[in-house]
Amino acid sequence: MTTKGEPIFDVAQLAHVEILTPDLEGTVWFFKDLLGLEETERRGNSVYLRAYEDWYHHTLKVTKASQPGLGHVAWRTTSPQALERRVKAIEAAGLGEGWYDGDLGHGRAYRFHTPDGHPMELLWEVEYYRTPEEAKTKLLNRPQRRPLRGVPVRRIDHVNLLASDVTPNKQFLMDVLGFRLRENIMLNNGKEAGAWLSVSPLVHEIAFMMDQTGSRGRLHHVCYWYGYPQHLNDIADIFSEVGIKIEAGPGKHGISQAMFMYVIEPGGNRVELFGDSGYLIFDPDWKPITWHEKDLEKGIIWFGSPLPAEFFIYGTPPVEVPVKV
Repeated sequence: MTTKGEPIFDVAQLAHVEILTPDLEGTVWFFKDLLGLEETERRGNSVYLRAYEDWYHHTLKVTKASQPGLGHVAWRTTSPQALERRVKAIEAAGLGEGWYDGDLGHGRAYRFHTPDGHPMELLWEVEYYRTPEEAKTKLLNRPQRRPLRGVPVRRIDHVNLLASDVTPNKQFLMDVLGFRLRENIMLNNGKEAGAWLSVSPLVHEIAFMMDQTGSRGRLHHVCYWYGYPQHLNDIADIFSEVGIKIEAGPGKHGISQAMFMYVIEPGGNRVELFGDSGYLIFDPDWKPITWHEKDLEKGIIWFGSPLPAEFFIYGTPPVEVPVKV
């Protein structure tokens, strides 16, 4: 929590995301063969993967389950002391679950959940990727060579979560973990329909969107970054060849200014691919950009085809949507 308005800088970055899938091999094939992720390790029903410019052991954990959805979101703190400070703040907020010894690729971590129930954890100790000899590159500021599979993504970018009520989830991240609000959507009825937050110059490392089914704790999408907009067209061609459903894009959002494409991977989770980084925020006194309904058409789509209705309803795990008559 803040002291006399002093900002919190204890959370450094998005460390990794775990997704659940009923089709483990299909989901792993999607990320490895089409998006070029590297498989770091397997244990039990989980596969650990990373993009070629991700420095850690993994940024994605894929775990077999009865239905798709979110396993957890992990954040790395700026120091061991920062981890202890944030744990105390989470416990004071009543949303802590406790410590566990850690997982492949990282040390002990503290589990907690958002007000909506999304599972999360904080950690400090991480294992860095150990590049095998055949994958080493002369580009010393890159952890490995660019893979020659599919159209490889470069790094994890963000996660987007559905929430029954956006505002308390946004406020928890801001007040307890020190996230900064970058952009949001306010409806005419006074409801907050979406919020984009980060702890870095990125426009967002996490977003919350209103779950129109009224459900709690669901996943909307996980996103990986290309840095090259033309790669969206390249991977779209491959997706069409192999039968991966392209839900929307390529196009450009007004919110975040990012070039995007959304697809559904074989396990049923939505994946976003960023063609560029949108814009970066370096202003320490940034005033959040609020989009109102009168501006929202361009906020959602700056250019490209409109998003389908399912984009605003479908999340994982899927839920039954009542049919209006």
